[in-house]
Amino acid sequence: MFETVLVANRGEIAVRVLRTLRRLGIRSVAVFSDADARAPHVGMADVAVRIGPAPAAESYLSIPAVLEAAAATGAQAIHPGYGFLSENTAFAAACADAGVVFVGPPAAAIEAMGDKIAAKTTVAKAGVPIVPGSDGAGLTDEELVAAVEGIGYPVLLKPSAGGGGKGMREVHRPGDLRDAILSARREARGSFGDDTLLVERLVRNPRHIEIQVLADAHGDVVHLGERECSLQRRHQKIVEEAPSALLTAAQREAMGAAAVEAARAVGYTGAGTVEFIVGADDPDQFYFMEMNTRLQVEHPVTEQVYDVDLVEAQLRIAAGERRPWPEDVRPYGHSVEARIYAEDPASGFLPTGGRILALREPHAHSVRVDSGIAEGLVVGSDYDPMLAKVIAWGEDRGQALRRLDRALGDTVLLGLGTNVGFLRALLADPDVQAGRLDTGLVGRRLDDWTAADLPADVLAAAAAHALLELEPADAVVDPFDVPGGWRVGEPAWATWRMSVSGHDPVAVRIRGRAIAAEVAVGDAEPVPCNAWRDADALAVTFHGITRRYVCARDGETLWLGRDGRAWGVREQAPLDAAAATEGGAGGPVLAPMPGTVTAVEVADGQRVEAGARLVVVEAMKMEHVLTAPVAGVVRELAARPGGTVAKDAVLLVLEPEVD
Repeated sequence: MFETVLVANRGEIAVRVLRTLRRLGIRSVAVFSDADARAPHVGMADVAVRIGPAPAAESYLSIPAVLEAAAATGAQAIHPGYGFLSENTAFAAACADAGVVFVGPPAAAIEAMGDKIAAKTTVAKAGVPIVPGSDGAGLTDEELVAAVEGIGYPVLLKPSAGGGGKGMREVHRPGDLRDAILSARREARGSFGDDTLLVERLVRNPRHIEIQVLADAHGDVVHLGERECSLQRRHQKIVEEAPSALLTAAQREAMGAAAVEAARAVGYTGAGTVEFIVGADDPDQFYFMEMNTRLQVEHPVTEQVYDVDLVEAQLRIAAGERRPWPEDVRPYGHSVEARIYAEDPASGFLPTGGRILALREPHAHSVRVDSGIAEGLVVGSDYDPMLAKVIAWGEDRGQALRRLDRALGDTVLLGLGTNVGFLRALLADPDVQAGRLDTGLVGRRLDDWTAADLPADVLAAAAAHALLELEPADAVVDPFDVPGGWRVGEPAWATWRMSVSGHDPVAVRIRGRAIAAEVAVGDAEPVPCNAWRDADALAVTFHGITRRYVCARDGETLWLGRDGRAWGVREQAPLDAAAATEGGAGGPVLAPMPGTVTAVEVADGQRVEAGARLVVVEAMKMEHVLTAPVAGVVRELAARPGGTVAKDAVLLVLEPEVD
């Protein structure tokens, strides 16, 4: 076994790999960019090496920088995690040239499976079923159009060089095809440095099921069952589970055998995942999609069900051991994983960001948290928005789902928007509970799980917190020290206009002492409201129900968290309210998130129709197209390709047409 291993990654996967290295007694080396200087993985490793500034191309994607760090620290092996250099053929080859073991498959296997077009050809020769589609590499736009005409709609455009949903586009109508090709090429080029596309027939009501394989260097290959990954947004997974509620034992074995043959076809070694697409109405028909030649984000559900450490298996395989997995590979129970992202589901899953002001991760029986964050850490736009994963095991699927929901409810993350509340709503849905899943479910039902509700108790708690901050800490001597002062008759009302992102401002009135107050939210009648501090939290009784909130302040914003959800509450100034404009009007077009302008599709003075594409902004590997809300003329164009923008930065002004 190795004495020193370098982890060429960041965030929760780096922490995950370091945990196994520590358990095995292996000296660990972390690498970090300037943006990650205080990240948890840096402090967890035995040694940490700075490898460059924040942009991934100058740090985590820099092969020379990573290899120099390995040489400087005496690392005998490099574990790449997932993303970044994990499926980079040149990196695997460079490791071999440098005499460092790459903890993964040989470069030839990465190359064979990294090109989706070549991969389909390879596995088809081994008898693995594939989806009908284009089989030629390097198709021009016109050749792609011709291929689609031969396949028939609907189709799926996919980058040949990478995965993770980047650059994938569904096309259902001929009129949308050319714009989809342009957009897919741009995102593929930005994500993988290669804009080669392939096209496949779109399987209706598809379920995404993948098989975990392990292969040693002595020709032994085994599969560890399947993971269901059908709950996705933008072709990226958000909830995964093992086993699938869809498959029978016979179907599982057939897919497992196909996955083993796919691995054998390329001389695979290490841990890998063969992904299949399955029609929900006919599980016997499954088609090869791709093989991920690395560890998967969702690997913990397999680890819980099969009681195996896949990172340890990777290390032992890389060290030359034979069959470092249980002799009798059998599943037990059920496991479900939910990914926590810095994003706003109600705004189309746009990335968010900010400083983590408060963090409480769940600690419960059969619950595991893989996390790469800590209080005080700034979540920016440089990297993927995934922050952590919560994984729950149960003796059956129902118990695993209940434990996961409870764990998410116990999660507190204040300072930026996350998807935790959305995840709880998704997991509680009757279709999800019953296992009636497909990859389009989230897209079809998104509004059901992102209803813009703002509970009245949150605003009441914010007002009570403001009242507590105004009250004297010691015994009251002067009655004018009490909020509202002293007056003959009833106590005076204190009024705040509370504003929460995504909601209209609401006037909240409160009077009395916080321990015995009355509060009126909006037009509602006043009701008793009692509040007191409870350790590091705020306890509030409102409408006869006592709830506890974790609180944190960021300047003028008060963050309140309960039941896995979080709200940033601000007091809105009257002038801000008066200046608010109605939706659908012209005016400034703002950046919806911090990021980089990847395309400007208009010119200053240009007239555009409503719905016309204006600017494309990319952040955390996600692309967002801004369109014209009304017909008008572009003025004050400030956006420039390649420029960085802050959230709410003015990109241009759209001057509406006047009848």
